[in-house]
Amino acid sequence: MNTITSQENSVQTRENQKMIAEMIRDFSKNEIEPHKMDWDEKQTFPVELFKKLGELGLMGVLVPQEYGGSGFGYEEYVTAIIELSKVDGSIGLSMAAHNSLCTGHILQFASHEQKSKWLPKLATAEWIGAWGLTEPNTGSDAGNMKTTAKEDGDYYVLNGAKNFITHGKSSNIAVVIARTGKVGDSHGMTAFVIEKGTPGFSAGRKEDKLGMRASETTELIFEDCRVHKDNILGEVGQGFVQSLKVLDGGRISIAALSCGIAEGALNASIAYSKERHQFNKPISAFQGISFKLADMATKVRAAKLLTYDAAVLKNQGKPVNEESAMAKLYSSEIAVEVANDGVQIFGGYGYTKDYPAEKYYRDAKLCTIGEGTSEIQKLVISRSILK
Repeated sequence: MNTITSQENSVQTRENQKMIAEMIRDFSKNEIEPHKMDWDEKQTFPVELFKKLGELGLMGVLVPQEYGGSGFGYEEYVTAIIELSKVDGSIGLSMAAHNSLCTGHILQFASHEQKSKWLPKLATAEWIGAWGLTEPNTGSDAGNMKTTAKEDGDYYVLNGAKNFITHGKSSNIAVVIARTGKVGDSHGMTAFVIEKGTPGFSAGRKEDKLGMRASETTELIFEDCRVHKDNILGEVGQGFVQSLKVLDGGRISIAALSCGIAEGALNASIAYSKERHQFNKPISAFQGISFKLADMATKVRAAKLLTYDAAVLKNQGKPVNEESAMAKLYSSEIAVEVANDGVQIFGGYGYTKDYPAEKYYRDAKLCTIGEGTSEIQKLVISRSILK
């Protein structure tokens, strides 16, 4: 019986993935492809586009239907991110950050009352979400964060700043981790949900980035920001521990983002190699190009397999610390390699904005840095295999 149910679920998942992929391809032709270079050039965060993605159910992919979401699993989620990122990594990144970080943190650790209050607005993209852990002087070293939250009656008063926050300016709500205990104490940090308009809560400087330029990245500033205790997620002191679990899922989303960028670069390279003629034949006919494409395709396939493997385990409720780190490490590095090879195949045109190769190249690099650098992923993996 269980085997039959499992097979039925697998068939349904594949059907869901096929439906999502086709829907995003159709949507992207009209809503993303014609505008992506303009958004990139002007660093425009297209809020209205994400409202439309919300109407399609893509801003609450993992959120149960009772809270207004699509109620899908991680395999469908990975498919959605890959398909969006094939077209524009910026859109894939913002969709992933909204789903896996802000919405994902609330989904995993909020009470039923809190979920009922915030998730329906996030799942439909009525509200855009942000998530704040990183600070100017504490990237991977989050235990030494300087943003503090001091108890004051029924409130906590937050002071400090976060940086590199996706949707920091345009978001309507943010999950923020602040220190409520001693510096370096992994149980001395707490997660707070802060709504836009809360006195003392504001956005700071917007980053001028190499790539992913249509995905907004800013500071968050807290100046005597009073947050009611009703807005605490889980227990006081559990914020950092919660964040590590959130990042396990977040790594899968960045792995998927990487796969999408790499596959987009590969597809563009294949198409160009068939169109570009030198010495009276397409350059795809030359072994130097065809073998490069073969290597690129193999790397993309391997990255997707690692990513979907982590997604399946996540769906099953199994630990994915090691698997998600491996998927994120390999896929992000492969995205950079494949995008680099793509520029090479395009030759001089690969260095111009008239062709897609240069954007994949610029966008790919962030994948090796965001949500834990490649070096941090190796630390996570090595600790796992050596314990």
